Amino acid sequence: MTGAEVIDIARDGILTLILVSSPMLVVALVVGVAISLLQALTQIQEMTLAFVPKILAVFITFLIALPFMGDLLQSYMARIADRIVSG
Repeated sequence: MTGAEVIDIARDGILTLILVSSPMLVVALVVGVAISLLQALTQIQEMTLAFVPKILAVFITFLIALPFMGDLLQSYMARIADRIVSG
């Protein structure tokens, strides 16, 4: 295995990682900004107000995006297995 192939596998793995985690991260960012704006406008400084909706939103997003994430991980593993078999 050459250095270029190792870099290609690492780049593909990092891209897969970004694509798998991005739906949950984007939802957590949007919910966090919305709650922070709500807290700033109403001057409510409750710490649990920021965490509970964000956790629920990320969990729901995880359930919705699970087939998409599974397909991405399965295709990445198939590409890695093809490289192992081809030698």
